[in-house]
Amino acid sequence: MIAGFTDHAANERTYLAWVRTGIAVVAFGFVIEKFNLFLLATAGTAPGAEALRPHLAKISHGISRYEGIVFILGGVGLMLLATARFVRTTRLLNDPQTHMASAVRTELVLSGLLIVLIAAYSTYLVIS
Repeated sequence: MIAGFTDHAANERTYLAWVRTGIAVVAFGFVIEKFNLFLLATAGTAPGAEALRPHLAKISHGISRYEGIVFILGGVGLMLLATARFVRTTRLLNDPQTHMASAVRTELVLSGLLIVLIAAYSTYLVIS
């Protein structure tokens, strides 16, 4: 039997939740990245599509491409951070000494960044 099995199991569940969130963020980035192809495809089938095509091409190659890449890289970064956190916590659980919690809480930093990202993206969508 593994010593402190419940703690290790909780650490693994937390890690898997972070990885699942990272995968969702990457998938959302792909959706944003490829949405412009959907716009161009549907614009080609609309009546009067030739008049709309230059305008939609300009919109589809705008900021949405970079937003998608940011979400993809953010999701990959989130998974890398989750892996580092998992390994660190596993080592601390295996150490017989008692350790204090770190002063920098990763969850709070990521939550703050997420709030800023959502606010900026919402503002962009309202303005445009």
